[in-house]
Amino acid sequence: MGLVSNERLLAEVRDAKQMVQTCIQCGTCTASCPNLDFMDITPRHMWRLLLTDHAQALFSSKSFAYCSACYFCTLRCPRGLELTHTMGLLKQAASRLKLKQFQRSSLFYKAFLDSVEKHGRVREMEFMTHYFVSMKNLVIPFGYASLGLKLLAKGKIGPEFSSVGRGIGGKGKLEAMFKKVAQLEE
Repeated sequence: MGLVSNERLLAEVRDAKQMVQTCIQCGTCTASCPNLDFMDITPRHMWRLLLTDHAQALFSSKSFAYCSACYFCTLRCPRGLELTHTMGLLKQAASRLKLKQFQRSSLFYKAFLDSVEKHGRVREMEFMTHYFVSMKNLVIPFGYASLGLKLLAKGKIGPEFSSVGRGIGGKGKLEAMFKKVAQLEE
């Protein structure tokens, strides 16, 4: 995992643990999860790890990364626990802790949001270029080159890096929303 102390991990997940404190371990979340086949531990097991202060094991599992925030677990929980929100808190904690196994996804989301904030929409070429540069690994883009060429050939993405020429702008239109989110995150 990373070089993060157990005390720091537990401090970061305190709010998430509080949200599932009344979990009765019934397994409804596990039975409801559409991504269960991809997980190495069940959602019920994840909540148990959180409740028993085993955050290291929780963040080391593949399951944590496979939650797609579909809300099935939250909608079906007999205790009415906000499990999807809790998972969101855990993902935020992983991002703040800069855990190595979540670095790629954190950089991906940041590059995506930077593009949306700048243009009011995603500019695919600029977004992916920003993402690959932030990865600081020159080999990674080559793994996506064939997909990029196929998308380019089918006209699904364009080579331009600015909003000029496509008639789709948006610079500044989402500025108020991004300011509000930044304010709420402080």
